[in-house]
Amino acid sequence: MTNSNLPHYQLLIDGQWVEGSENQVMSSQNPATDTEWATFACASKDDVDRAVKAARRNLSTGPWSTMNATQRGALLYHLAELVEKNSKVLGEIETTDSGKLAAETVSQSSYVASYYRYYAGLADKIEGNTLPIDKPNMHVFTTPVPIGVVAAVVPWNAQMFLTATKLGPALAAGCTVVLKASELAPAPMFEFGKLIQEAGIPDGVVSIITGDAPNCAIPLTSHPDIDRLAFTGGPETAKHVIRNTAENFAVTSLELGGKSPIIVFEDADLESAANGLIAGNFGASGQSCVAGSRAFIQRSILDELVNKIEEKSKHIVMGDPLSSNTHVGPLCTLAQVECIEATIAKSVEQGATVRFGGKRAPQFGSQNYFEPTMVECPNDQVQTLKQEMFGPVMSIVAFDTEEEAIAMANDSIYGLGSGVFTQNIARAHRVSSKINSGICWINTYRATSPIAPFGGINQSGYGREAGVQAVLDYIRTKTTWINTSSDPMSNPFVIR
Repeated sequence: MTNSNLPHYQLLIDGQWVEGSENQVMSSQNPATDTEWATFACASKDDVDRAVKAARRNLSTGPWSTMNATQRGALLYHLAELVEKNSKVLGEIETTDSGKLAAETVSQSSYVASYYRYYAGLADKIEGNTLPIDKPNMHVFTTPVPIGVVAAVVPWNAQMFLTATKLGPALAAGCTVVLKASELAPAPMFEFGKLIQEAGIPDGVVSIITGDAPNCAIPLTSHPDIDRLAFTGGPETAKHVIRNTAENFAVTSLELGGKSPIIVFEDADLESAANGLIAGNFGASGQSCVAGSRAFIQRSILDELVNKIEEKSKHIVMGDPLSSNTHVGPLCTLAQVECIEATIAKSVEQGATVRFGGKRAPQFGSQNYFEPTMVECPNDQVQTLKQEMFGPVMSIVAFDTEEEAIAMANDSIYGLGSGVFTQNIARAHRVSSKINSGICWINTYRATSPIAPFGGINQSGYGREAGVQAVLDYIRTKTTWINTSSDPMSNPFVIR
């Protein structure tokens, strides 16, 4: 049963807005108020199968299968325009659903239009080659063909961005997509589905579903007709996803968690470093996979930099995430808050000191608010330096030498983002080259672009999103051999 007083979202399957075949409905909580604000239909195994079959059908029949690359690019350009035009609505719905700041969700929704434009432009630049083959009378060429049906699994914390990095290159390459939105906060994805239809993308090319793991995620990721899986989420879930792909041998990319290091050297511009550390830890309320939550600060500047960050943090505004004045809003779930509290408590037992923050801020009307927090650690083995908490918690450790800083930065199971603050360009190149991570920002942090590949190593995953390489990851190369000789084919028992 749905609450008729609340917005209700249906699944988008094969161009139709439908309830789940088993009539399962879940509700979404507004993290800022701890109240139910919307309901949504959930997919069953049969619904997943219908979505995948529609995607498979569109690869061989219908308008999508006959469109050339330039035509696909034109649809992506139109989608980009619609996303930009509707960025305020998309962003505010995402804020209501997930608690992320509207200041970020609205601007991010607008900026992801650039991703669709980028891949729209690349759509007809994906080329094959004529090969200088080492055999006479053979004309051999390669043709890029779509990899097939893509399952794109997207979390709640940066939905428009993480969808664009998958959907843009997949559609440019000619693939079809089943998009699985997080059941924690799926509303923005369903609003986005309306724009997909308005853009003129044929029915069934993109389906949008959500639901729990047994009924939705597992049937999707293990479905025999899935050719490519693009997953963003946590490492533990990823392990199950990889096991599921044993059923279909889907080509898989994983964008997982992180515990990114930021190294600040004594010659750094301290104003810039302070702002970078605040951006890397308190931006998005700390709910970012590239959060720079391990801060390594050269001992000679530790006190000065900590004091600067502490002073700046006094001016951080917590409150309603829809307000343009708010800097830090609620976390998406109470489970995140409880994880942070337990991790800080263990770290204090290990000798860490909470320099500021460290507790909930229930005065804002919800138990999901947690104060921006700095934890000073005696060494790099303290729990706050190990546990990904997905909240506004910065852990700092002093270091003395460059070698020590690099060693501590690399002492992690993750390898997604990293940062270096120094005015010594030689040191910047030297240190960044030695940090084990997929991304390194120097004298800045949390910058993104459709032109720049995004992804990690180790337990932060593998594969890259954004950039030219991403679109190539959604194609297969077909090789064609043509015998140009006028003579008949010779001995059939000898390989040519």
